[in-house]
Amino acid sequence: MTGIIDVGGGLRGAFGTGIFDRCLEENINFEYLIGVSAGAANIASYLGGQKGRNLTFYTEYSLRPEYMSFSNLLHNGSYLDLSYVYGVLSNSDGEDPLNYEKMAKFKGSFLTVATDALTGKAIYFTKDAYRPDDYRVLMASCCLPVACRPVIMNGVPCFDGGVADPVPVRKALSDGCDKIILILTRPVDEIRVPGVDKRAAAFLRRKYPAAAVALESRYQRYNVGVEIARFLEKEGRALILSPDNCDGLKTLTKDTEKITNLYKNGYKKAEKLLEFIR
Repeated sequence: MTGIIDVGGGLRGAFGTGIFDRCLEENINFEYLIGVSAGAANIASYLGGQKGRNLTFYTEYSLRPEYMSFSNLLHNGSYLDLSYVYGVLSNSDGEDPLNYEKMAKFKGSFLTVATDALTGKAIYFTKDAYRPDDYRVLMASCCLPVACRPVIMNGVPCFDGGVADPVPVRKALSDGCDKIILILTRPVDEIRVPGVDKRAAAFLRRKYPAAAVALESRYQRYNVGVEIARFLEKEGRALILSPDNCDGLKTLTKDTEKITNLYKNGYKKAEKLLEFIR
């Protein structure tokens, strides 16, 4: 079984959108998909057959103050209004609804990764966590610590899945994948360092100490996950797709031109995916 993993990365997730849009054009299907944060949103639109949908979220909706702004932080306690992104915009009566009906008919495995804020451990939600006009699972997976209040799922406060399992290669292997396609949103040879995560963990530690520990050590799990994938790639069991250059684009950088360039890069890199699976 070939599995595909999209690790997300905020607005850099446009790279993965380019890959999935190319897959829709070429009618490429997968049995197993696992998405982290924005990567899960990419996959949801892909399974809904909605080419181009997520690019609009990255290049247009992200510029709206309702999406992300200090005004949100001041009035709602979260810089990102995830209920606007995955509620107001994405519900059936929204401006750009997710095709839930088509996504729900998918017969394979679609996992969405979130982090239990109380334990710092990963939670792997199945497709059944999605409900019509209830996409809290996406909100949970995309809930950036410090920038957002945790999202409650089944009574459990959750943060971004990338905190606990930023590159879920081991999860895919344990679930039976013998080949893996890994979508990164930073160059494959870029070693992740504590940096911003360490500073953010300091703010998080008082209320969510376990999540703070997980956030502080995230860079290690990311680097190990990529190294495992690189080892598998040498054996012919994996394909890593990553941007050539992020051109300074950070997780929440609102730069339409750079985001579009990442999308185009992903679309072009998908050629390697077509060769890998064929």
